[in-house]
Amino acid sequence: SAPAGQPSRKCCPSRPRSPRSMMSIAARAFRPAAGVAGRRTLAAAAASPQKFSIYRYDPDQMAKPFMQEYIIDLKACGPMILDALIKIKDEVDPTLTFRRSCREGICGSCAMNINGKNGLACLLYIEPAVQAIEIQPLPHSYVVKDLVPDLTNFYNQYKSIEPWLKRKDTKAKGDTEYFQSKEDRAKLDGMYECILCACCMTSCPSYWWNPEYYLGPAVLLQAYRWISDSRDQFTEERLAWVNDTMKLYRCHGIMNCTACCPKGLDPAKAIVHLKEEVAASYTDGWKNIMTEQIANNKGRESGMMYIESRDLGLAPHVSLAHQVGAPDVGGEVWAGGDVRVAHGVEYV
Repeated sequence: SAPAGQPSRKCCPSRPRSPRSMMSIAARAFRPAAGVAGRRTLAAAAASPQKFSIYRYDPDQMAKPFMQEYIIDLKACGPMILDALIKIKDEVDPTLTFRRSCREGICGSCAMNINGKNGLACLLYIEPAVQAIEIQPLPHSYVVKDLVPDLTNFYNQYKSIEPWLKRKDTKAKGDTEYFQSKEDRAKLDGMYECILCACCMTSCPSYWWNPEYYLGPAVLLQAYRWISDSRDQFTEERLAWVNDTMKLYRCHGIMNCTACCPKGLDPAKAIVHLKEEVAASYTDGWKNIMTEQIANNKGRESGMMYIESRDLGLAPHVSLAHQVGAPDVGGEVWAGGDVRVAHGVEYV
C-alpha cells in the first residue's frame, strides 16, 4: 500500500505524452515489415534497366542486317554510351563489333549514329528513357561488320589534299623550324583540332549523293587549314586544285556538319571562307596549275572510284545499282560485279 497521505500507484493518472513521443509511435506503426517483400522492394529500387537497340551485320553469314535489343542495368555500368557497348561485349554478347581506343574524344574511333545523330560514343552520356537507345554505324557508309564502317574513301580523300607542310625553299637538316607570328598561328584555331572521326562527312546529304567526287566537310576543313597556314608556300596550287565543281561546290550550306561535330568545330564556316578565297584569288592560269599538280601526283585524284571492293572483302547491304544506272539484280551487284555494302537508305 502507498504511504499515508499519498495516492495509490494504481489509481495514479497517466502523464500526458509529448508530441515527439507520439510521432515516434506513429513511425514505428508504419515501418514496413522486414522479410522477402522488403528485400524485393530494395532490389527493384537498386536496378535501373535500359534497352539498347543495336545494328547487327555479320559479313560471314551474308544475311540481311537487323536491330538487336539488349537490356543493361545502368547501376552496374559507366555513364557513357561506350561504357554500355563495352559491357554488352564483355558480359552479354562477345560477337558485337565496334571500334574504340582512347575513350577521351581524341582518336575519333568510336564515331557512330546514336538516336539519329552522329557522335562519339565515349563523349555521349546514356540518357535513360522508356524507349530503347538506338545505335547504328555512321550513315551512308559501307559496313564492314556491326558498328564498324569502312572509311577507305574518306582517308583517300584526306590524302588527296596533301595534308602536310609544302615548301618551295626548304631548310637544311638541323636548321631552326619555320616560325610564324601569333596572329598567323591564331588563324589555325578551329581547324587543327579536327580528329577525322567522319561524323560530319557522313551527316552531309551532299556527301551521301556524291561521295566519289565531293571532298566533304572534314577534308575541305583540312584543305583550308593548310591554305591558311602562313608557313606553306603552295597556297595558289592548293586553291587551284580544290576549285572544282564537284570537289568544293557540292556544299550547299546544309549545316549538318557543324551541328554534329563532337569537337564543336564549324566546317561549314571554313568552306565559306575557302570559297571566298578562291573567288578573290582566281586567275585564268589556274587550269594549267591544276593540270600540273595532278600530273605530278597521279594518285592524288582518289576516292571511291579507286576502291575495288573485291579487295576489301565487303558484303552487300544496300544496292547502289540505281545510282550508277546498272540493272538491279537483287541488291547484290554494283557497277558490273563489284560487291558493295552501304548503310542507310536505298539509292534511287
